[in-house]
Amino acid sequence: MFNFVKEHVSVKVALITNTVLLFVMIIGTGILVLEQSKSLEMQLLDKGKMQSIIGAKIVSKVIEEAIDNGVITVNDAFDTNYELIHGFDPPKYHTKYDFYLDKVLLALEDEFLVDQSIIFAVAVDVNGYLPTHNSRFQQPITGDVQKDKVGNRTKRMFNDPVGITAAKNKEKGFLQIYHRDTGETMWDISCPIFVKGKQWGGFRIGFSLVEVESAKTRLMIMLVAIMFGILALSTVLIFFTVNILLKPLKDLTTITEQLSAGNAGNIDEKIEVSRNDEIGKLGMAIEKLRVSIVLAMRRLKKEHDSHKG
Repeated sequence: MFNFVKEHVSVKVALITNTVLLFVMIIGTGILVLEQSKSLEMQLLDKGKMQSIIGAKIVSKVIEEAIDNGVITVNDAFDTNYELIHGFDPPKYHTKYDFYLDKVLLALEDEFLVDQSIIFAVAVDVNGYLPTHNSRFQQPITGDVQKDKVGNRTKRMFNDPVGITAAKNKEKGFLQIYHRDTGETMWDISCPIFVKGKQWGGFRIGFSLVEVESAKTRLMIMLVAIMFGILALSTVLIFFTVNILLKPLKDLTTITEQLSAGNAGNIDEKIEVSRNDEIGKLGMAIEKLRVSIVLAMRRLKKEHDSHKG
């Protein structure tokens, strides 16, 4: 194999060209993956921000309509006298409005979970109290503290640093990294909820980083596959192109070998040159050499004949 490469210029050129191309494509693919990953993150973040804004508007409308229809009062809506529900760890609480939100808000919150990348979509008051969690986190109580901690998270107080910041946040689409007490790490995207002109709390979207990383991995695999597909195709095309371009050089090499071997059968054949590049110039030089040899041979023959005479 080494000797084959060593003896064929076309193979050397193809290998060197493709090695350089591979290096360039690796760098280019790396840059493209990074840029596309950032772009993907921004798209997902924009989607999460929009979801949090929509959720905040929905909750605001639900609570204000309840007030307007006399279901609850403004004071009820802003009730912070949390009534402890005994027998739970972490503790759960009732408020004067949670019964109503359980009826009208649960189905609306669950609609956000149609997007597989969203883990939770909930409304919390300014103190981090979560009156109505998504259905997937309202599983029947089992008595197993760790299991219930994951499966039944409604009516709890989420006033950890991320939770309380999201609850009091006044910025639309505010992003935080949330290390959940279940061990998951996700994006927490929140938007303030206003009721009758006063901040009631915030709407939180839990965006799965597993889905984000999975999407980035799929993107990377696709880009790498495309790039290596292009490289494989270019390798074949470069090899055949180089062979075609260097064919005249192979022909000239053959002619030169025949001339050096004194092959009289080919010495009177004119070397046709139809190109102006380096190979064409080499062809003209060999043609001049052929003519010089022919003239020299004729001169020698003429001298030899005159001596015989």
